[in-house]
Amino acid sequence: MASNTLPDTPVDNRHRPLILIACMLSMFMAAVEVTIVATAMPTIIADLGGFSLLGWVFAIYLLTQAITVPIYGRLADLYGCRHMFFIGTLLFLGGSVLCGFAPSLIWMIAFRALQGLGAGAITPVATTLIANIYGPHERGKAQGYLASVWGISAIVGPLLGAFIVQHFHWNIVFWINVPIGIIAMCILARYLPVDERRKSHSLDLISTALLSLAVAALLLALLQAESLGYYSVLLILLSVVATLLLVRQERKALEPLFPLTLWQNKVVVAGNIGGLVIGATMMGISAFLPTYVQGVMGGTPLQAGTTLALMSLGWPLASTLSGNLMQAFSYRFTLLSGAVLLVLGSLTLLLLTPNSGLWWARIAAFMIGAGMGLCNTTFLVSVQNSVATSVRGIATASTLFTRMLGSALGTAMLGAMLNANLHHRLPTFGDPVQMLMEKSQRQQLSAVQLTTLVEQVSLSLHWVFILAAGVSFLTFGAAWLIPAGHRPIAGK
Repeated sequence: MASNTLPDTPVDNRHRPLILIACMLSMFMAAVEVTIVATAMPTIIADLGGFSLLGWVFAIYLLTQAITVPIYGRLADLYGCRHMFFIGTLLFLGGSVLCGFAPSLIWMIAFRALQGLGAGAITPVATTLIANIYGPHERGKAQGYLASVWGISAIVGPLLGAFIVQHFHWNIVFWINVPIGIIAMCILARYLPVDERRKSHSLDLISTALLSLAVAALLLALLQAESLGYYSVLLILLSVVATLLLVRQERKALEPLFPLTLWQNKVVVAGNIGGLVIGATMMGISAFLPTYVQGVMGGTPLQAGTTLALMSLGWPLASTLSGNLMQAFSYRFTLLSGAVLLVLGSLTLLLLTPNSGLWWARIAAFMIGAGMGLCNTTFLVSVQNSVATSVRGIATASTLFTRMLGSALGTAMLGAMLNANLHHRLPTFGDPVQMLMEKSQRQQLSAVQLTTLVEQVSLSLHWVFILAAGVSFLTFGAAWLIPAGHRPIAGK
């Protein structure tokens, strides 16, 4: 374990809160982008056309972001967080400005790719930067504040997007990022010391290319499975081959993208497994709970949104609390507490029935959000405290990357479970979920048809929740990989 109890980047104590605020602003800017754009997309499509390409507006952003997260993490180790932060933020803001001027959806997709290339730097570099300016015993609280941004953005994004498209032109959705990013850069330019390290390192370009190919092929297969059909299988095979070649290249590289010492560290392995599990579990509620509330229970979009918002409320509250729990008890205790909440929250979803009230759904959402907050922040802080400063960037990025990968895998896996159940239970209906979700189609159903659809879709979603609970149970295994008694004091 790392033994230093002091920050690795000396910063005046008066300036550290300002740097933390700058990092929170940049994280908010990247996190809110997905939700705010999703709310504005109907208006954008009405103006630009190209509805058939709608999915790519989101897929390309997530794709380029996921590919570059580990790359930026390693570059931060080699050349410093300060440089990588400015490069990533400038790319993101440039893409944002161009998106506002997009004359067609094709151009919008191209500019969203540029946004994603910048967003890939913001999250891992900002998270590593905070770890560098706070000592091991302070990182839990600081990272809790940083993690709370995700919960806040999930609530603010849709509301802000709806307000903007109602009162202004849709391009403001993209341009609103510009002043936020500029403020963050100005604060860091003023108060964050210049990285004093020799620039004699080099990024392993072969490993970088193989990683990009492996991630791109896998995410394309998962995100576009329906449209690609059997080609998605070929993409998965391509991803496997590229991954094997990457492992081979990493073993002989002088400065590997993922240093071998990382995978010899149980805490790092635990953090990456935890990230994968958390990402997959999160999709069980984010993607499918609103479907249950609206489709099965007949609730309104507002009811579905407020139910999901409780997950976004539980996340920042628990993230902030996690620092104190780690300090008072241990990483393992905090993780096991979060795992209990994740599993119980997922199992609580099984109590939902077509005629039950929203309270069970809201209690489950809050519990899962709290479990996410405890586990996500604790895995991250334990990883950062267990590695040397020279590899903290890539260690942090790998944990964040596996969470993103877990979200994609969870979406594909849980979606396949739902589709298989619907096909088995309702083989004569083309898209039963859409029939229930679309108000006009729902009203055209007879009483018998409506009852049948509601019951069978409910049972199908219960199987999705069972699978999500099973996945969340793996968090216990990841927690036990971390040595007992380790906590963020005295460098432990």
